[in-house]
Order: sequence, then structure tokens, then C-alpha cells
Amino acid sequence: MANEAAPPRFAAVGAGRMGRGIAIAFAYAGHRIALIDLRPRTPEAWQQLRDEAQAEIAASLSGLAQLGVIDASQVERIAARVDFVNAADAPRALAAAELVFEGVPETMEAKREAFEHLNRHCRDDAILTSTTSSILVTQLAALVRRPERFLNMHWLNPAYVIPVVELSCHPGTDAGVLARSKALMEAIGKLPVVCGASPGYIVPRLQALVMNEAARMIEEGAATAEEIDKATRYGLGLRFAALGVVEFIDFGGCDILHHASREMSASLDAGRYTAPAIVGRMVEEGRLGLKSGSGFYDYTGRDTAAYRRDVLSRTLGELKHAGLWRAPADETLS
Repeated sequence: MANEAAPPRFAAVGAGRMGRGIAIAFAYAGHRIALIDLRPRTPEAWQQLRDEAQAEIAASLSGLAQLGVIDASQVERIAARVDFVNAADAPRALAAAELVFEGVPETMEAKREAFEHLNRHCRDDAILTSTTSSILVTQLAALVRRPERFLNMHWLNPAYVIPVVELSCHPGTDAGVLARSKALMEAIGKLPVVCGASPGYIVPRLQALVMNEAARMIEEGAATAEEIDKATRYGLGLRFAALGVVEFIDFGGCDILHHASREMSASLDAGRYTAPAIVGRMVEEGRLGLKSGSGFYDYTGRDTAAYRRDVLSRTLGELKHAGLWRAPADETLS
């Protein structure tokens, strides 16, 4: 182990990009965390991996300092909270951890091997998680000795910057384990969101559609990469930074989505643009969103005028941050 003190309460298994990002997130929040490499290596190979990980962590923190987010004097202190642990010392580190993140390569073979180590050495009350972006929690639960204490926790890169962490449970995940996991994430400044055992979680599933459609528009000659990026940064992205996607449906009206989808499915591609059945049902039921008092959200008893002002305030804040809000003209122009 890196020092003789008691092992940290947290551990990231897999010393690659994701493990390093998670380590920074915990260290930034003041916690010591073990960054564990389970692969047996020669002393020279281990030292090389450790040096690479240390250099990347230091560079990431230095980048924050250069942007004025942290003071340069804090870089070394934060980085020192990461304990680099090789395969020989992994059992002690795992035995002490209350929350473990598995972040080894995205193959079932690699996951199985990693969880064999965790099953042997982690304590009974530890919460085990996988950071996989591609394997369902229901598949991985079978690899865990105590599946009731297991869930997927999908971080978005860079893990130490993006606040959202997607928590995906299987049917046997204990409710108390989910609550504890959410509390631990919130304690380090993260924003946990919960989703089911569905491919793509929430963010990757949505962003894959947007990115593929952008590439398709370039392929079709509908717009250039530069124009698409300008439109998404200051149109689509700016609005969705102020309003969530579902909130945006309600704000404009579910009927708007219904009609727009019908037109685009007819003129572009029915497979890509046909609205799901829930949209048609809501239109038939008159649940159009904010203007009808209910949609995906219930607006009963809500001060809609105050809510609209709040949405406008959020949007103006994004515009001002982007430098795109201008003061009104003082004089009438010809």
C-alpha cells in the first residue's frame, strides 16, 4: 500500500481512465480512495502504471487550477489522497472498503475475474458496483456473492467534472443499498439519478440518438458539422440545460411533439421519428403539459406564472454565460 495508515473506505478497481476519474472525484471531496490494479505485474510494469496514473491525476487537477477552479497549492494535497494499490496489496484494501467501484475492461471475462477477487476479499456489508457502460446490471448480479448489495453506477466522463452518476438496480438490489449509494454520491457533490436495467442508461441512450442524427445530417448534406454544432450548443443544448427533456415536452406541449413527429416520420423516416404510443395516448386524454394542467408532470396547484418566470430566468442565465444576451437598444433605429 502507499502508506501505513488504515486503508481508505472507498476503492476503485481498475486503474484506467474511469478509475482515475472516480479517484479524483473522491479525493477532491476530501476522501482517501484506493485505486487498485488487480493484474499481477512485474515491479517495473507496476511502477510504470503507477507513474502514468499519478501523472494523469496530477495533470487533471492542474488543469482545474489553471482554470481557477482550485488553487494551485491544493493540487498536491488532493492527489495525495489517492492510494495506489497493486495486486499483492489488493486484499487488504478491498477488505476495508465500504463502497467499491469495478472499472475493468468491458468484457464478461474481465468482469468475472474482477468480481471473483471482490467476492473473496470484500467485507459482507460492502456495496459493490460496476461502472460498465454496456453490460446490464441483471447480467452482472449473477457474478456477485451478495447480489442484494450490488448495482451499476455509470459515471459520465470526465468523472470528476460531470455531476450526474446513473444508478441502475436489478430486482434484487436492496432498497437500503440504493439509498446509501445515493447518499454517498451526494456527499461528494454528485447528482445521482436512478434508472432500470435497460441498455444505454439515460444519458448514453439519448445522446446516441442525437449524435447519430447529426452524423446522418452531414452524410445527407443537410448541414455542415460547424453549423450543426453551433445549433446544438446555442439552441438545443442551451434549452436543455435550462429545461430537462421531459420538462421541455410539457412546457411546449405534448401535442407539439405529437404533430412534429407525425410530419417528420412521413417526410424523413418513420422508424426514427414515429412518436411512442404514450405520446398519442396523452394527446387523446388531453394531458398536453403545462397548458392543460398535467402532462408527464402534474401542475395542479402550481403557480404557472412563477414557473414560467423561473424557466425564463434559467434560460437567460445560460444565454448570459454563453455571452449571447445583449442589452436592448437605447435608440430607435431607422
